[in-house]
Amino acid sequence: MNWIEALLLGLLQGLTEFLPVSSSGHLEIGKALLGIHAENNLVFTVVVHGATVLSTIIVFRKDILELLKGLFSFQWNESTQYIAKIAVSMIPIGIVGVFFKDQVEEIFNTDKILLMVGFMLLVTAAFLAFTYYAKQKEKEISFKDAFIIGIAQTVAVLPGISRSGATIATGLLLKNKKAEVAKFSFLMVLVPIIGENILSVFKGTYTSQGSVELMPLLVGFIAAFLSGLLACSWMIKLVKRGKLIYFAIYCLIIGLIAIFAA
Repeated sequence: MNWIEALLLGLLQGLTEFLPVSSSGHLEIGKALLGIHAENNLVFTVVVHGATVLSTIIVFRKDILELLKGLFSFQWNESTQYIAKIAVSMIPIGIVGVFFKDQVEEIFNTDKILLMVGFMLLVTAAFLAFTYYAKQKEKEISFKDAFIIGIAQTVAVLPGISRSGATIATGLLLKNKKAEVAKFSFLMVLVPIIGENILSVFKGTYTSQGSVELMPLLVGFIAAFLSGLLACSWMIKLVKRGKLIYFAIYCLIIGLIAIFAA
């Protein structure tokens, strides 16, 4: 992998990880249209995912510190309840990860992957469009809501279904506060991403096919981190302003292009 490929993949990873346009779907489209074939390399995969995790932690550093302070007070307070809700939201994706991981990976190896991405982007567009017409309320996220949002995150393992789009849209459709939904959506994914990468390291899920030099790793990390930092901050503002309809239009257009190009 050269530094230009690392730059493109890093930017794509950072931007689409947080914007409701499906990072997995865009990576597949990018490979098909640009002819970029990234080596199945453990180090690079961990580095770029670590970069987006770091960007999330920085954006929500104050919230995370407050939650940790509340957790270590060992009381059933607001922070402890919030962390418990995040834990509840991870149950569906945890079940899929433990029992259906191989089946999910097979989806990405199909010859019709681009066609699937196109149709799933249309689903993402519909998800986002529904939030534009849904009547909004300002209720707090309940444990039931957290579990339902977790189901939405699980559906987003399909390439083309945006994780942030599905979880944020679901939270808004459940009449939760806009700002809280965005924060919950980004915080709930930290543990699954970190956990997946740690498991991949120990199990050797990614095999190194050719070494990746220091420069591409550094470029990929910086690109994913900076673009992720920008996208995460931008997304929070967009959710507050109710601007998700523009991403619905975007996903509709890109989805149709992917379908006709397949």
